[in-house]
Amino acid sequence: MRKKLYFGLAVALALFLLVFPASAQTNAGGRPAARGGESAGAEANYVIGPQDVLDINVWKEGELTRQVPVRPDGKISLPLLNDIQAAGLTPGQLAAQITEGLKKFITSPQVTVIVAQTNSQRVYILGEVVRPAAYPLLPGMTVLQALSSAGGFSIFANTKKIYVLRQADGKQEKFPFNYKEAIGGKHPEQNIVLKAGDQIVVP
Repeated sequence: MRKKLYFGLAVALALFLLVFPASAQTNAGGRPAARGGESAGAEANYVIGPQDVLDINVWKEGELTRQVPVRPDGKISLPLLNDIQAAGLTPGQLAAQITEGLKKFITSPQVTVIVAQTNSQRVYILGEVVRPAAYPLLPGMTVLQALSSAGGFSIFANTKKIYVLRQADGKQEKFPFNYKEAIGGKHPEQNIVLKAGDQIVVP
């Protein structure tokens, strides 16, 4: 009986030693610890745009750590570096650019960039849905995925006549979308990948 007990304790200890080093690599929120010159959070592939709000963190440099808006011209302002182009970059690319610029003033700077507000990359769901509103545009988001964020349809919705409005080159394009066919696997070409500013209209 004692041998079985000792064996069980030994197995439990071995499992603890295997798990503990891995858990030590994450922070209290369960995410991997951010490194210098990298973006933090799930928005690593997000492309920054005007009117977004960014959290810039420079490790051990409180005077440089701040929240900044992206101006309409796509730039942000930071101490020492003045104006930096942010629009068109991912958080990781911007963090690397800031890191490179700070090397002239700081030894081995470690920078993280987090998108606090995604004000530039949004789509709009309008009409007969439970929660008509503007929603953050995630990479690769389709019409079906966007509609799932709106809380479902009202009892008056005509889900066969949904359409997407898009402004392109000064012209408005209209893309039809039949929800019932989409969830049934028919006409997958209607489930297009959305772009910033697209409007999904549910009549």
